[in-house]
Amino acid sequence: MPANSGIEIASINVNGVRAAFRNGMGDWLKTSTSHILALQEVRASYQDLAEQFEANGGLAESGGKWHILHDEASAKGRAGVALVSTIPFVSSSVKLGTNDFDSAGRWLEGKYQLGSKKLTVVSTYVHAGEADTPKQVEKYKFLDAMQSRMAKLQKSEDFAVVVGDLNVGHTELDIKNWKGNLKNAGFLLQERAYFDNLMGKQGWVDIGRAAHPDVPGPYTWWSFRGQAFDTDTGWRIDYHLATPKLAAEAKNYTVHRAKSYDSRWSDHSPVTVVYAI
Repeated sequence: MPANSGIEIASINVNGVRAAFRNGMGDWLKTSTSHILALQEVRASYQDLAEQFEANGGLAESGGKWHILHDEASAKGRAGVALVSTIPFVSSSVKLGTNDFDSAGRWLEGKYQLGSKKLTVVSTYVHAGEADTPKQVEKYKFLDAMQSRMAKLQKSEDFAVVVGDLNVGHTELDIKNWKGNLKNAGFLLQERAYFDNLMGKQGWVDIGRAAHPDVPGPYTWWSFRGQAFDTDTGWRIDYHLATPKLAAEAKNYTVHRAKSYDSRWSDHSPVTVVYAI
């Protein structure tokens, strides 16, 4: 169990977990103090994922450090979400939307017992989408289902947090070049309206924006192309959205930006928050 100082949760789009470990994620993990890692875009089987953590701390089932929950996408080598933790999970769920809706590899809920409190952590990976194409239609279907599920979580759970790569910049502060992206997926008005609802009517708290009100960023994703990373031309699309009671206990919001372009092991940076529960 974590100490009284709280539980640290990291959201990390790994951009392929095997490639991430090849490029240095293991070194980052050695210095990480996170108790729960919410991974997105795992793009690997459970066996492949487990092998990476077996080599970097070991699996709890074999006396090691890590407990693993994983949901693989229907299409091999696509999406995939996981919750990898130093504390055991009580239960898990991947159900989102109706039975004929394919959310595999994009929504994973884990429940954890922290003393007398129960914590629900969701790792989610929203579609990137593409304006005026079937890909955008699928993105809206997912956002509809996500919005519905989050409304239920808000009503049923005191301590819940939805973390992950949500592939939408909510406001102009979340994208460096927002004027050039008004007609692009990730910053369309219809997409942003979902976030207006989540943070407005539903009452979810955007921990990153609460920690940095009225300032650009801090960005969490930069293209590997060109000079985007060096010029900090990024997007803030990796979120911690917490219920009000959990948000009241949030501290130490941190974007772990790589020191240099060459030291990056993903095009996203890990985003960590400590919740003092």
